[in-house]
Amino acid sequence: MQLTDFPGRTTIIAEHQPEYVAMPAHVAADGTVTCCWSLTWRERWQLLVHGRIWHQILTFGHPLQPQLLHAEPPNLHRPDAL
Repeated sequence: MQLTDFPGRTTIIAEHQPEYVAMPAHVAADGTVTCCWSLTWRERWQLLVHGRIWHQILTFGHPLQPQLLHAEPPNLHRPDAL
């Protein structure tokens, strides 16, 4: 999987931090951050067959924030869209 740019992106998180992958994102006024991932054909096949997505989050020892995964793009213009 790789992060991909998308219409509505407002920033690129970690753009100048070589230790991280730059993350195109939409940051809403309420602090909601939305990003988009593209899957390779192999990953699409694995998802179809196994129906699983693994999600790792670097918290650096801080409390975990709520996370959501979607298959459809959210409405980036509504604060309650996610």
